[in-house]
Amino acid sequence: MSETALSQPQRNIVSRLWNDKETRSVIIQIIAFAAIFALFFYMIRNAVINLEAIGKDIDFAFLTQPASYDIGQTLIEYTSRSSHFTAMIVGIINTLLIAVFGIFLSTILGFTLGVLRLSKNWLTNKLAYVYIEYTRNVPVLLHILLIHGLIVHALPLPKNALNVGDAAFLTNRGFFLPSPQFEFLFWLVLGLFIIGIIFSLWFRSYAKKIQDSTGKYYPVFWISLGAIVGIPLIAYFILGSPIQWQIPELKGFNYKGGMVVRPEFIALWIALSCYTAAFIGEIVRAGITAVSWGQTEASSAFGINRSRTLSLVVIPQALRIIIPPLTSQYLNITKNSSLAIAIGYMDIVATIGGISLNQTGREMECMTIVLLLYLSFSLLISAFMNWYNKRIKLTER
Repeated sequence: MSETALSQPQRNIVSRLWNDKETRSVIIQIIAFAAIFALFFYMIRNAVINLEAIGKDIDFAFLTQPASYDIGQTLIEYTSRSSHFTAMIVGIINTLLIAVFGIFLSTILGFTLGVLRLSKNWLTNKLAYVYIEYTRNVPVLLHILLIHGLIVHALPLPKNALNVGDAAFLTNRGFFLPSPQFEFLFWLVLGLFIIGIIFSLWFRSYAKKIQDSTGKYYPVFWISLGAIVGIPLIAYFILGSPIQWQIPELKGFNYKGGMVVRPEFIALWIALSCYTAAFIGEIVRAGITAVSWGQTEASSAFGINRSRTLSLVVIPQALRIIIPPLTSQYLNITKNSSLAIAIGYMDIVATIGGISLNQTGREMECMTIVLLLYLSFSLLISAFMNWYNKRIKLTER
């Protein structure tokens, strides 16, 4: 047989594969993935060659060297003689603190603003509108600098601190609070608290099943509050208050003892939360208005009051619209925390991506670490929100 005759079946196979829609889609994705991988390989290889040309190599051994700088807020043991790796861990913890506390506060404020924007009260509606428009149209960095300036210049010096029950003191150098010293029996209280959380999650699911099948309503909030707060609090007093508190004391020019929340953390937390809450408020408003008004009318026809209609009928349906854009706002608040360096808050950008980078000259290694950390945070948040979004999506029968 001729060579032309042999190649004809091969061309026919390739043609059939290419004309098949699913097969063609897979082939295009493989080619695209290979092209992207080749581009990244070329960029990394080019960077390595250029670094070698100026006498530099990729080396992460600097992480074991002493950091030689102080960090104001640390939740783990750290001194200037600790390693750059320990400084990086401190920066990661500080970043996660801002992200977690910011997401929590901005969600509460955002949902409140979203509901207020739909209020029939003219003053309440307009105040929420003015707040949202003002906050969204001013750069977040200006909010951070403004709130930090107010805290530093408006609050008193430690000598004239605002006294809260002779136990907490608010100054321009931070909020000084009593520090708990846990005794052995406290772990029993903590165990009851964890059991209360597990019970509340189970009871919420159980109450929902009962309500869906019979219409019977259980006061889930109050029962959960009793399990999580009430029972551990009763056990706490029965066991003789197994916590000793170390009260801050003014010594010299500042308070010593206890624990302190730095003004940089407070300013960054409030600024990012209030800024992100303005966007979340509009997302919540859009989600609620997207739910058909007939749902509210049907709920009213059954005699359900307005607050219960909002929590049982409107919000569950609106969440399916709210969650996807809400994920983007959670990612934004995490990434915007990198602006902390403007007011001296030591996050991962200020530690491993700032001072450590300048001291060691390992810009490629430090920036790679920072990029991978932010990528990891973003992927974790996205994964959780995507899981939650699938969990609440409408199930078709």
